[in-house]
Formats: sequence, C-alpha cells, structure tokens
Amino acid sequence: MNARLQQTTGLTFAALLASSGTLICCVLPAVMVTLGAGATLAGLIGAFPQLVWLSEHKPLLFGSAALLLVASGAALWRARSLPCPAEPRMAAACRRLRKISGVVYALALLAFATGTAFAFVLPWLTR
Repeated sequence: MNARLQQTTGLTFAALLASSGTLICCVLPAVMVTLGAGATLAGLIGAFPQLVWLSEHKPLLFGSAALLLVASGAALWRARSLPCPAEPRMAAACRRLRKISGVVYALALLAFATGTAFAFVLPWLTR
C-alpha cells in the first residue's frame, strides 16, 4: 500500500477527530438546552468538566481543527493523482482507501461547519 496514501488517511481521521471536538464543545450544549435537557447538560458537565475547558478555548479548538482540515485537504489533493499498485487486490484496496478518505474528509468538513455555525454565527445573529 502506498505510504503517502496511508498518511493521508491518518491525517483525514485526525481532522475528523478535531472537528468532532467542535461539535462536543458547542453544538451538544446548545442542542441539549434547546431540547429542554439543561439538567442533563449540568450533570454531563459535572461528570466531564473538560467540556467547560473546551468551551472556554473555542478559538484554539477551532483554529486547530481548521489547520488539520487544511492539511488534510492538501494531502488528499496531492494523493489523488498517486498511482495505485498494479496488483488487482492492492489496487482495489487503494481505491477503497481513497474513497473512505474522501467520505471521512467530507464528514469532518460538515462537523466543522456545524460547530462553527453554533459557536460563532448563531450567537452573532442573536445580538
């Protein structure tokens, strides 16, 4: 398997993880309060006080996620033209890995966009 393609997949999963952090930081509390689950949110924060730290450091969280998304996107763009192995089984695995990387990257972008909307756009609109 092409080492550069595997590196791209790892970077894409890191971007997904960072983007998921934006969901936990900002979307989860907003949705829970909107659904009337404020007491549940208070219990969740009591069990996981790190949620407060994530919310207090939104710019750092979103900046890190954005950098990982840019790096992952650039790596995917470069890897799109890399040749797959000639062996049929390895070529199929290579194509499958490229497809998985693209889907995971799209999910990471969606998570980041949702987190950005809840953390920065919606509060700005309600001023």
